[in-house]
Amino acid sequence: MKSTTTLIRFFNIFMAALVAGSIFGIWIGYNPQNLSAPTYIEQQQNTIAALNTLMPILGLITILITITSAILQRKDRTTFSLLLVAAVFLIISGLTTKFGNQPINSIVMTWDMNTAPDNWMTLREEWWSFHKIRTGSAVIGLCLIVWASILKD
Repeated sequence: MKSTTTLIRFFNIFMAALVAGSIFGIWIGYNPQNLSAPTYIEQQQNTIAALNTLMPILGLITILITITSAILQRKDRTTFSLLLVAAVFLIISGLTTKFGNQPINSIVMTWDMNTAPDNWMTLREEWWSFHKIRTGSAVIGLCLIVWASILKD
């Protein structure tokens, strides 16, 4: 049981780091604030095409591993609680993506770079607001997962 729990803890940290790191990287490197409409549209469409399916799958796997890890360590109430709270933060990140970012992504994918709609800046700001929420939630989830793991040592 110990080796299974250790392996699950490892994959939990690894997967949460992939998810939170990807989202954090977008927050650091893709701030659209000063981009022209054509540049923004091209950047967003390329990023959406690359990540719109992969990231939700990685996020779901991470949530499931986090809950599995919590169940395996349920006798340790502190670890169990930290992991359940981490799962909640990861779920918040996923729901923000599903109901905030992805509907806007669907709209952006229909745009032509040369003829941005009049409301492109409004949608850009809405998308960025949702992205900040999911970034914070994912990073908090990762921190709680790591904290739960290092408490064990």
